[in-house]
Amino acid sequence: MIFRSGLLTRLVGSGLAVAMLVGLTACGGAPNWVKKGSGALNNKDDKAFYGVGSVVGVKNEPLAWDTAENRARAELAKNFETYTAYLMRDYAASTTAGDFTRNTEEQNVERAIKTFSAVTLSGVRPVDRYKDDKTGTYYVLTKLSLKDMQESMLQAKELNSQVRDFVRKNSERLFDRLEKEEDKRTGPK
Repeated sequence: MIFRSGLLTRLVGSGLAVAMLVGLTACGGAPNWVKKGSGALNNKDDKAFYGVGSVVGVKNEPLAWDTAENRARAELAKNFETYTAYLMRDYAASTTAGDFTRNTEEQNVERAIKTFSAVTLSGVRPVDRYKDDKTGTYYVLTKLSLKDMQESMLQAKELNSQVRDFVRKNSERLFDRLEKEEDKRTGPK
């Protein structure tokens, strides 16, 4: 850029040049949303759900962006409906034979967890993307605003009137409750 000396002097004098320099040096590194991850955000004017998806090791850049976006949508969907089946089997035995001085013990513990999420969400949009050039990781941030979610649910034909009324009356309260649960999981902001 070319500045006239008078304009440059005014910029430096006003502190704007310093602010621009700080802004440029702050651009390095991953955005905060990459570090924060998926979840609910409850600002005064912006109540929304966010999903962060990533992929590494994909050389085809358009495919990498699409994969990261799909994973971000899946992360967002997990906030709404996830089925988890958990099974744990525990077996223990102790056997004493003969003179009761020799004891044989055996144990076997097995655990199986299956998680499944399937939900249709209308209004989910990618709002930001970031590529970490050092690792080759692509990140996409998706957003579903509370307002869009409420409108989609109210228009859904498969929902009966009782469910629509419940959503209309309770979605704000439930959103606040979800955020409190998220805070417990991730710690204070």
